[in-house]
Amino acid sequence: MLLLDGFLQALTVQNMLMCALGVLIGTFVGVLPGLGPTSAIAILLPATTVLDPAQGIIMLAGIYYGAMYGGSTTAILLNIPGEVSSVPTCLDGYALTKRGRGGPALGIAAVASFAAGTLGVVGLALFAPFLADQALKFGPPEYFALMFLAFTVIVNLAGNSVAKALAMGAFGFLLASVGIGNQSGMARFHYGSTALTGGLDMISIIIGLFAITEVFKGLSEKRARISNASLGSVYPTRQELIQCLPTFLRGGAVGFVLGLLPGCSAAISSFFAYDLEKKMSKQPERFGKGALEGVAGPEAANNATSSAGFIPLLALGIPSSPPLAILLAGLMIYGLTPGPVLFEQNAAFVWTIIASMFIGNAMLLILNLPMVGVWARLTQVPYGIMAPVILLLSSIGAYTVRNSLLDVFVAYLFGGAGYLFYKYHWPALPLVLGFILGPLLERSFLQSLSLSGESFSVFFTRPISAGLLAASLLLLFVSMRLKRKTKEKMLQQVGEELEIA
Repeated sequence: MLLLDGFLQALTVQNMLMCALGVLIGTFVGVLPGLGPTSAIAILLPATTVLDPAQGIIMLAGIYYGAMYGGSTTAILLNIPGEVSSVPTCLDGYALTKRGRGGPALGIAAVASFAAGTLGVVGLALFAPFLADQALKFGPPEYFALMFLAFTVIVNLAGNSVAKALAMGAFGFLLASVGIGNQSGMARFHYGSTALTGGLDMISIIIGLFAITEVFKGLSEKRARISNASLGSVYPTRQELIQCLPTFLRGGAVGFVLGLLPGCSAAISSFFAYDLEKKMSKQPERFGKGALEGVAGPEAANNATSSAGFIPLLALGIPSSPPLAILLAGLMIYGLTPGPVLFEQNAAFVWTIIASMFIGNAMLLILNLPMVGVWARLTQVPYGIMAPVILLLSSIGAYTVRNSLLDVFVAYLFGGAGYLFYKYHWPALPLVLGFILGPLLERSFLQSLSLSGESFSVFFTRPISAGLLAASLLLLFVSMRLKRKTKEKMLQQVGEELEIA
């Protein structure tokens, strides 16, 4: 009954307009590398104070989950992730684009985002207070075990060499250590530079490793355009949608569960989902070469994570990501205190926001599917025009995050490094994963030792952390075995092709 009342309020003209404006801005923000929902929400927050509380939060929430949709567009078409959570999408999305299948990849991403986002909102509507309470059972030891589990993903991102992947993961961890220490508050690895005390920015590194590296690769290969294949159908077939249906559900489930945990970003969810799909697949050798499931899984996960993040926000007042922290500030500005009392004293407001998220997800699908053909034609633009545009957007994106020329320099430095990684077959994705997980792993490890009086037993005496560490070892074994089987299959295929030739 409360949800029905929420729909009646959300379907008013003013609320519908705010929802449409939010998802439109969010999609645009997601497409542009470097801008991100955090910056967009922070910029527009003062402007929403003149609106009714429901209208303001509806618009800001629309920007957040709209950006999750938009981030996949450039990841698939240009190998430039608009959001950190879209990095795994690049692996198979861009491979599909180079084969002339960028349209279906975009279509699958839109449907996956809609399906998982809607499932996330259903979970929000049905179980918000209960799930938020369960999420509180995660303390520092549990977070350490979870981050350790996430590091096992590196094995499946290893390419031809696990040793190289581990080295790149460790390098990413070291890069994340630049700046102020988690516990000590002292500057590390800054070498006397005040600019480096703030640390390296994730967005500038990703822009360098993907966008600028891709331009260097295109110039060295003298490409005429991104894809020389004809566009063909720009929508996925019914068979492909049916094939990806289990992926939508698995990715949505992974993203929803991890989205409940404060600090567990959509990027971690999307890496987990990609790894899960590769493990579940009967043909894991297809991943990285253009598997639609490699697009559907991460996109489903990051949108489910954005929806699930509203559960601890509304039920406990705990933001699970930077954009939701700004949304929390918006709620406080309106005089609304998140927590269990919010559901009792401002039920109409809460259920209007939840209902608007159903509507916003539908709007995003309606907005994105017709645009698939338009976006797909970007791959046919001559590379002489596209390369300077990519470099311009990359430079603007790197600069606007912190208004720092250092970040632009870092982006181009990692662009050159990324090209060398590509040329000498060093995988870049483990570096990104190490950079994302490093600070979380270090913080939770130090906090755990502090709580336990420097005793390592805290990781094994708590049931959840012990279970996650055991699962890490099991997944590591499964990953190594899967990798060996994949290599055997690929060698067998090569042998068969040589015999036919």
